Amino acid sequence: MAPRPAEFVFEQTISFVLARTSTAFRNSLEKSMATIGLHAGQAFVLIELWKRNGQRQIDIASQLNLAAPTVSKMIKGLVEINLVRVQKVEDDARSTRAFVTEKGLAIRAEVETQWHELEEYTLADLNETERLILFDLLSKLRNTYTGRDPEEDE
Repeated sequence: MAPRPAEFVFEQTISFVLARTSTAFRNSLEKSMATIGLHAGQAFVLIELWKRNGQRQIDIASQLNLAAPTVSKMIKGLVEINLVRVQKVEDDARSTRAFVTEKGLAIRAEVETQWHELEEYTLADLNETERLILFDLLSKLRNTYTGRDPEEDE
């Protein structure tokens, strides 16, 4: 670990820049998803269900590194707009599974389009090598916080 300088300047730390960048990106993602009637968090729930439909809500929460009540609220919103339906687990009355509806499958192309446009805007000033390096570095940082290997998501 590097020694702390005598005069600590928050703005000159990677953590500060990362936090500000994360906030700016999250705001951009929220605006982008709003154009198709979603919140940013709901897009992540849909992505999980597109990968593996019929997951328990607790498993989605684990995959997204979120609290179960947070995911439950997101899923409730998706149910209200008919993108997801929920079903009680037969052998566990406390547990429910979430399933993408036909409408939820149909919105995937719009989510992909918005995501791609945001990706291109975000990375416009980076060349291909810089993009690959950034992806690797961010994946390592994510692993630090989630305790999961980034390759688990592939």
